[in-house]
Amino acid sequence: MRFRRTAIAVLTALGMSVGLSLVAAPAHAATPTAAFTKVSDWGTGFEGKYTITNGGTTTINGWSVAFDLPSGANIGSFWDATMSRNGQRFTFTNAGWNGTLAPGASASFGFNGSPGGATPSNCTLNGASCSGGSGPGTPGVPGAPNVTGTTNSSISLSWGASSGTVTGYRVYEGGTQRAQVAGTSATIGSLGTCTTHTYTVKAYNAQGESAASAPVTATTTGCTNPDPVGKMPGAPYLYMGWGNPPNPATVMSATGVKSFTMAFILSSGGCTPAWDGNRPLTGGADQTAINQIKAAGGSVQISFGGWQGNKLGPNCSTPQAFAGAVQQVINAVGPAVVDFDIENTDEFENYTVQDRILNGLKIVKQSNPNVKVVVTFGTTTTGPNAHGVRLINRAKELNVPIDNYTIMPFDFGSSNIYNDTVNAAEGLKNALKAANGWTDAQAYARMGISGMNGLSDQQELTTVATWTQIRDWAKSKGLTRLAYWSVNRDRPCPGGGVVSHCSGIAQADWDFTRVTAGF
Repeated sequence: MRFRRTAIAVLTALGMSVGLSLVAAPAHAATPTAAFTKVSDWGTGFEGKYTITNGGTTTINGWSVAFDLPSGANIGSFWDATMSRNGQRFTFTNAGWNGTLAPGASASFGFNGSPGGATPSNCTLNGASCSGGSGPGTPGVPGAPNVTGTTNSSISLSWGASSGTVTGYRVYEGGTQRAQVAGTSATIGSLGTCTTHTYTVKAYNAQGESAASAPVTATTTGCTNPDPVGKMPGAPYLYMGWGNPPNPATVMSATGVKSFTMAFILSSGGCTPAWDGNRPLTGGADQTAINQIKAAGGSVQISFGGWQGNKLGPNCSTPQAFAGAVQQVINAVGPAVVDFDIENTDEFENYTVQDRILNGLKIVKQSNPNVKVVVTFGTTTTGPNAHGVRLINRAKELNVPIDNYTIMPFDFGSSNIYNDTVNAAEGLKNALKAANGWTDAQAYARMGISGMNGLSDQQELTTVATWTQIRDWAKSKGLTRLAYWSVNRDRPCPGGGVVSHCSGIAQADWDFTRVTAGF
């Protein structure tokens, strides 16, 4: 089977590496404990693991382990938990599937950090000592906040309640407190029109404050779009290489969708393009599907690249040769959009190839001014990583007329894919603004989101309702592209896992496509 790339787990904030020391649980602990084990240490880094054990008599419904690290230490990647950071305090919260612990049960999460030898301090489990200390302690970390409303001058938030003894909650923007409330919602007012703000939430009691929640970013309303590039119709990916590909005309009739992103154009040897590297550009199943789409009044976007397979970027020796290969596809298919899915390390992290593709896209756009050019790439939960930022900055330096930058915000191991999608998109917006001097509205107008329906490779859950939230957020901000992987999987198979022909969840046929059509 063919699946999308596991999204980048390495955070892009200032140097994140970590070293941790053992926090051992008492031999006969009567309360929950969190014990650390250093699995390996190679001097410049290490692998660590925490084991949470419920030594109490009641079930734990959710856990959060937090600790401080010395200045300069950081965590690069992690698994089986979600992570947030406030300064040098790192907080790990259970994933959606390992948060409930009956008495005597345990769960664990791991991470890679650097440098080796760094040690943590002030470790807490749900606000109490990791070693099972008594007393209420500080509250646990609040649940990740959601944006519940925006106006021209205010942003409203809600969040999940903290564990432990809670007096109230404080909302922070950076280090500045913006609100203090007793409940789990707040409205921050007196804001400027079309301004963007990032907030975290901390719970407090007489013992002190919790660690900060995950961040959430929102923009007040009233934005105008002085530099529109034109919205593309919602175009889910359709792949004719596996997954019992459906008849696109049938899907169009059932959902109202008007466009599909056809995947993938690869190298069939050297700088010669072919569908999946082995199917002809015309005369095969791909051409038949495209003809059906166009006959039903639709359009197609053609995606080059993806994660697997032999790519044109490394195989075409010059920008001119790369552009010539793309032109063969445009001439054969007549797409409205060409999408360059630059996610494989041979293209994304090889800057010689990255530059070759960007310079080739200049030629493609000059030769086809009415065909929109999109680049699609992976992201962290806070926006593009260093390779993505480099691509954006280099496109500006080379004056490449890219119509849309689309991120793939999934495979984070996320328990809140909506929040992580919004935060990743806001990080993309900030990178585009920094590179190009654009306003918020100008950046949003060159942005897109490509999600993964149902269960992702990392078992993240995107429900139909969550995808609707993501679509509505994208519409509200003026994003110009929305896609997901894939129509082949837009069918029910509850408990089916990540498979090629269904979503792994309970749904009706084509639910995600109906939502995407509403973009």
